[in-house]
Amino acid sequence: MEVEERKEAEEESEMARVRHRQRRGMLKMYYGVGDESGKAAAIDYCDINGAHFKPEEYLEKLFKEKSLTELMDKEADISKQIRSLDSEMQTLVYENYNKFISATDTIRKMKHDFKKMEDEMDKLRENMSTITEFSEKITGTLQGKRQQITKLSGVHTLLKKLQFLFELPSRLNKCVEMKQYGLAVRYYTKARDVLHHYSHMPSFHGIHQDCDEIVKQLIVQLREQLRNPKSTPKQLAECVDLLLQLREPADELCDEFLAHAQERLDENLKALKAQVDLRTSGTKTLEMQDKEKKETDDGAESLRPMASDRDLLEFIDCGCNGFLSTICLVIASYKEQFIQRQMTDNGQDQQQLERVVTEKLSSFILSLMKEYFKLTEARIELESDTGDDVLLVRALDRFHRRLQALQKLLPEIGVGRLGTNIVARSAHNRVKVYSTNLRQHFADIRQALATPLSASGNEKLPSLSELLSIMSNSLTNQLKLTLHSLKTFIGTDITFAVKPYFKGPFCSDDVREGLAVELIRHVLQSAKEFCEMGTAPPALILLLSRLCLDFQESTISYVLSLTDEQFPVDEELGRGSLTTSASDLTTEARRVAQILLNHYVRMQGQTISQMIRKSVETRDWMNTIEPRNVRAVMKRIVEDVTAIDSQVGQLYEEGVHKAHSSDSSKFTYSHQSKPSRSQWSYAASTVFDSSLLSNIQKLFSERIEIFSSVEFSKVSVLTGIIKIGLKFGPFYAGRGGKQYSEPMHLNGTYGT
Repeated sequence: MEVEERKEAEEESEMARVRHRQRRGMLKMYYGVGDESGKAAAIDYCDINGAHFKPEEYLEKLFKEKSLTELMDKEADISKQIRSLDSEMQTLVYENYNKFISATDTIRKMKHDFKKMEDEMDKLRENMSTITEFSEKITGTLQGKRQQITKLSGVHTLLKKLQFLFELPSRLNKCVEMKQYGLAVRYYTKARDVLHHYSHMPSFHGIHQDCDEIVKQLIVQLREQLRNPKSTPKQLAECVDLLLQLREPADELCDEFLAHAQERLDENLKALKAQVDLRTSGTKTLEMQDKEKKETDDGAESLRPMASDRDLLEFIDCGCNGFLSTICLVIASYKEQFIQRQMTDNGQDQQQLERVVTEKLSSFILSLMKEYFKLTEARIELESDTGDDVLLVRALDRFHRRLQALQKLLPEIGVGRLGTNIVARSAHNRVKVYSTNLRQHFADIRQALATPLSASGNEKLPSLSELLSIMSNSLTNQLKLTLHSLKTFIGTDITFAVKPYFKGPFCSDDVREGLAVELIRHVLQSAKEFCEMGTAPPALILLLSRLCLDFQESTISYVLSLTDEQFPVDEELGRGSLTTSASDLTTEARRVAQILLNHYVRMQGQTISQMIRKSVETRDWMNTIEPRNVRAVMKRIVEDVTAIDSQVGQLYEEGVHKAHSSDSSKFTYSHQSKPSRSQWSYAASTVFDSSLLSNIQKLFSERIEIFSSVEFSKVSVLTGIIKIGLKFGPFYAGRGGKQYSEPMHLNGTYGT
């Protein structure tokens, strides 16, 4: 099927090229293009699209060059082209025929329309001639009285103006009584300059005084309406506009306008503050109930709806639709009335006045926005215990979007930057909450693991390798869930997430450094602190040392790679951020693992040495008989070393053994003094490793560093523990001034 489709597509493309060449050849033939080039070039009689095509030669050439199958294919191809060309030709004929018919109808209609237009033009020409004739007659008749008519018209206009001036006080009173303040101001401003210019004349002086008194009353009423809390924004704008037309001081009107606006905005802020207080009081009430546990479940449930009367998204909507909408309307009205208006009638300097009113507006808006930001941030902080990141991000996104509109209206005060800082702090606080939760989670699982490790009993406990897997997987999975939750802050549909001033610091400083790196450092520091505690179970110390070693080998690189993958930071976005390299953390993890392992070896070695010391000090070696059997304390030491061997083997590999010598199967250690009964000799009855015995003998004959660093292997750990135990044991044993010996059937207990 694919081959046939490909073949059909090739045939169609070939047909399209053929049709294109045919059309081009026809156009060349029609316009005579290409004749000269044709003369110079060789004529191809076999070109089916050429002007000099000869069918006989073309067929003869095909018969010579093509096989029967190719000829049949060529015939089918040419037949297909002929049918296609015939179809196209018919389509072109039909289309052109329709166009010709349409053009014929259009021309016929145009002829009819032009005939009617000619008749109308003739009528218009006759009317214009009549009008011109009448105009000439009127001009000739009134030629002598034109100046007199102009003078009478001027007198008539003057009388109408005088009549308006004489009626102005009554008109103003009537407008004030009907509360048509706009009409009154329009009447007064129309006659104000004339009254002021002719106020020295007695007839106009009275009118001027009456109008001034009425305008003073009008100003008082307008100011009362301006101070009325129930006035709508439209009424406020109208009052300010009229007072400015009456040439009231613009700075005073600014103060009154802003004072009235502040009353309404304060009401919005009070409503928001009431919601914050309600949420705060409800949260405290629930905390007290959970702490005291005195109320029933029904009582607690009855208070929860009060505490969460409005969730964060509803609170943000209330602030945006109430406070921010009102403040945007105030800014727009203020700018329209005081800044965009050309206030040059009262002689004040325009630039100075614009600067003053702009400063007043900026100071006013900034003070209110700070209070709004304070309430909003306080309400957002109350959501730290909910963990609903989707709701928080939606609320912050809506908050950020609405602030952008305010930023465009008044960019001078930088509310967009202040709002973005709130968004960044909210995201930072949420990361801190998650960081605290991760620390608590680590403390919980560590405590849960420490309890069975320190418990004594015969019940079967999980192995250390299982406990290590539980701790590591639980911590890693919890971090994955946290990172998944925090990804909502950088969603593609979130407006502030695409801003470089948010995404860079959030991904680099908050998530990577403040969460992932901080968790790793906390785990290492917490594990290190167990070395300073005297009550920590040795098994827990060993477990934490292996956990830190796993951190160094794989966990740290995995956690940082996962964080960088989910929260990528470009070089430009991350500029200025201090990032901790993985090598620094792995070095620290290995160092802490070494400290913990050394501490474990020291603890276990000291435990064994104390058992030896007590067994020596609690016995009178001067008067005792020569030991013939293994004492119980020695058996206990062997059992403890065996348990340690099993414990370490669950977490660390065997390690490299030293080479054993095979030429000695017996060891004899004798001490000779005076020939007496105290002379003794001992030959071990069991096969014993000479290299181990030589190392043990070296412990007592040479100065060896006991508390040296231990390698991360079972052999090294056990060797260090036995070193400490055997070094301190004989030290206390020799305090009695008498050497002693006790047969110990080791049977390879030490694993060397």
